[in-house]
Amino acid sequence: MFPKEKMQHLLEEYDPKDIVIATVCSHSSLQIFHGARMEGFKTLGIALKEQPRHYDAFPLAKPDDFLIVDSYQDIPGLADELVARNAVIVPHGSFVEYLGATQFQELKVPTFGNRAVLEWESDREKEREWLEGAGISMPQKVTDPKDIDKPVLVKYHGAKGGRGFFIAKDYSDFKLGIDWNERYSIQEYVMGTRYYLHYFYSPIREEGYKLSKGTLEMLSLDRRDETNIDEMYKLGAQEELKRLGIFPSFVVTGNVPLVIRESLLPKVFQMGAAVVEKSLELFGGMLGPFCLESIVTDKLEFKVFEVSSRIVAGTNLYPSGSPYSDYVEPGMSTGRRIGREIKEAAERGLLTEIFT
Repeated sequence: MFPKEKMQHLLEEYDPKDIVIATVCSHSSLQIFHGARMEGFKTLGIALKEQPRHYDAFPLAKPDDFLIVDSYQDIPGLADELVARNAVIVPHGSFVEYLGATQFQELKVPTFGNRAVLEWESDREKEREWLEGAGISMPQKVTDPKDIDKPVLVKYHGAKGGRGFFIAKDYSDFKLGIDWNERYSIQEYVMGTRYYLHYFYSPIREEGYKLSKGTLEMLSLDRRDETNIDEMYKLGAQEELKRLGIFPSFVVTGNVPLVIRESLLPKVFQMGAAVVEKSLELFGGMLGPFCLESIVTDKLEFKVFEVSSRIVAGTNLYPSGSPYSDYVEPGMSTGRRIGREIKEAAERGLLTEIFT
C-alpha cells in the first residue's frame, strides 16, 4: 500500500480551500458529486472513452470537469495529473472493482477513508475474523462443500454486486453452480428480511453517538432488487428452474427504501459501533461511510453476512436526506456527508485523519 507518510506529504502540498473531489463515473457518483457541490467543492468525473451524456440530464450532479481514460487501468498513471489538480479520490464499489484491489491500494493520490480495510473486506475469511471478533452474529460457515445438507449461499471474494452468487442445497447443486477458478465461501442461507444498514464513522467529530474515538451515525437503510432471485416465487422452485436452464442470480439491479422498527435501533448502533471499534484495533479504523449487510429473522435477531467499507449504491435513494438523517440535519445524503467531513477536516487542519 502507498506509504502513509508519503500521502501525508502530498496532503501538505494541497491547498485546503481548493480541493477537487474526484471519482469514477459509476455506482454512486451522481450522489458524490451532488453532495460535494452542496458543500462548495469542485468536482472531477473519471470516465471511460468519452464524456457520459446522461450527466447532462442532471445538472446539479454533473461534474465540473471530466478526465477521460481509455481504460480504468490508466488511472494510476495519471496520479501526478490528479495531484496537480488538487484532486482527492472518493472511492465507491465500482471504482475499487474496476481498478483492482492492488492498484487501488497503490494509487498515489489522497483517498478518502482507510485503504487498509480492503485487505479485511475483500477476503471472506478475514472479513469473518473481523466481524465475529467484534461479536457480530454471522451465518454459519460451511468449510467443505461435501458437507452441505441444507440451503447455503455460495459467494465469491471481492465486491461483485452479487454476480455469480448462488444457492445450493447439496453437493450436486454446488457442483452445478461453482466456478472453480474463483475463490469462494459457503454460508448457511438464513431466512429473514434483508436490511442494508448505512453508517458513517467520523474520527474527527466529538458530538453524537460517541465511540472510543469520534462518533457513529446511521444515515439510511435499503433493500436490494436482485434480478431473477426476487422473481423465483412466480416461476416455481429452484430445482424446476434449473431443469429449464434458468439459474437464479443475485446481481443487484436496483434498491428499495425502508425504515426499520424503532425498537431495533439500539441493536443497529451497537453492531455498527462494535465493527468500528474492532477495525480501529485491527487496522487503524474504517473511516467514513460503510454498510452492514444483514438479515433480520422472525425472532428479530440480526445476522450480518457482509460489510462494505465505503459508500454503497443503496444510499442513492436519499440524495436529499433520509428518514434518519433528517433527524440530524435535513438534506444530508451520504454523498454530502462525505463532503462535509472533508470540509470540516480541511478547516481544522485534520485532512491526514481521513485520507490515506
